[in-house]
Amino acid sequence: MLLRAAWRRAASSAMAAPGLRPAVPTRGLRLRVVDLTPQTAVPSNTAAAVQEAESVLRPLYMDVQATTPLDPRVLDAMLPYLINYYGNPHSRTHAYGWESEAAMEHAREQVASLIGADPREIIFTSGATESNNIAIKGVARFYKSRKKHVITTQTEHKCVLDSCRSLEAEGFQVTYLPVQKTGIIDLKELEAVIRPDTCLVSVMTVNNEIGVKQPIAEIGQICSSRKVYFHTDAAQAVGKIPLDVNNMKIDLMSISGHKIYGPKGVGAIYIRRRPRVRVEALQSGGGQERGMRSGTVPTPLVVGLGAACEVAQQEMEYDHKRISKLSERLIQNIMKSLPDVVMNGDPEQHYPGCINLSFAYVEGESLLMALKDVALSSGSACTSASLEPSYVLRAIGTDEDLAHSSIRFGIGRFTTEEEVDYTVEKCIQHVKRLREMSPLWEMVQDGIDLKSIKWTQH
Repeated sequence: MLLRAAWRRAASSAMAAPGLRPAVPTRGLRLRVVDLTPQTAVPSNTAAAVQEAESVLRPLYMDVQATTPLDPRVLDAMLPYLINYYGNPHSRTHAYGWESEAAMEHAREQVASLIGADPREIIFTSGATESNNIAIKGVARFYKSRKKHVITTQTEHKCVLDSCRSLEAEGFQVTYLPVQKTGIIDLKELEAVIRPDTCLVSVMTVNNEIGVKQPIAEIGQICSSRKVYFHTDAAQAVGKIPLDVNNMKIDLMSISGHKIYGPKGVGAIYIRRRPRVRVEALQSGGGQERGMRSGTVPTPLVVGLGAACEVAQQEMEYDHKRISKLSERLIQNIMKSLPDVVMNGDPEQHYPGCINLSFAYVEGESLLMALKDVALSSGSACTSASLEPSYVLRAIGTDEDLAHSSIRFGIGRFTTEEEVDYTVEKCIQHVKRLREMSPLWEMVQDGIDLKSIKWTQH
């Protein structure tokens, strides 16, 4: 409190200096005011030390599948644990440790409540990537003497696919289930590939690129009846759609903080206690988090994750209705103004906040560069540096040219109607402009079937 009061006094005296006026942060359609002035620990009272904040234009943010902004309510919950309550939650001999431990356990309850779990089944991690690694490698290695087979899908997140490849190098057998054109797996196919030595099935709840929802409850039922553990990567689903680990018969679930308006660098894994799921710990250390994830739990971050889960639980229904309305607005306005636009993934079994559209005869990267006023992506942030077409779009059978022309639009809690309308307007404008420059578009307008052309190299 003293530090905050000192800041306020220093700031008010600095602003009182002649010729100075405060820069007022305004949130217009495209204006994001950013203070680029170097900050010192205590602002100087002299006019030379205080410079006016430089205002810069920043793009609108429409990439909430990559990360979400921190909810101000989450920041409010975190601040005391960044400043005053800084004890190690594993220190058992004094009040500093007890305060932090109490906050950590309360956060555990908040996360558990969101997914219908017992707080003792929640293990804090650094994020969904670590949670996926613990679930897949941990279960497979623990049961390797009896079971050496793992099942996943071709459209999983890269960290799941890489964990499975790592297990293959250790002698495990992995089945990568194909998906249908809608992006959803065939349940009969899943049943057919489960073997007596299958230890784990891993299927993500909501796909991070195309927003398709898998039939998680049905998959859970199949796995439960065949005595196989079921893991789901729910980073894109937790807090956005209702999930209940008991009703859906989920044995392990990965959760990420920064996908639900919480801080980056924190996540959780749900590991069922009854019937008990055993995992082999990936890292050695002090045995924190029931020996499954050693390392000091970062109290401010887990408090933020807990607060984000509580806010998500309270606002899920409202957020979902609002996001559905904005999503419908974006899709309808683009589709009615532009021909040859394809929506990737199942239109029904779909989370509305993730919209993946392919604009035929337009290069996706060109469109992204043209839409510099809007922060968008052409797929997963984890693989966006690659010029290869998305492996998720290839798995659902999208033509390579259409896969190269796809853009992912993310709509979240803080997206406004004006931002959606602006994005639609700019998107239509630039797609029309790029198509006018495209010889392929000209040929299509002349009635030429591009697939019938035999291209030759020069």
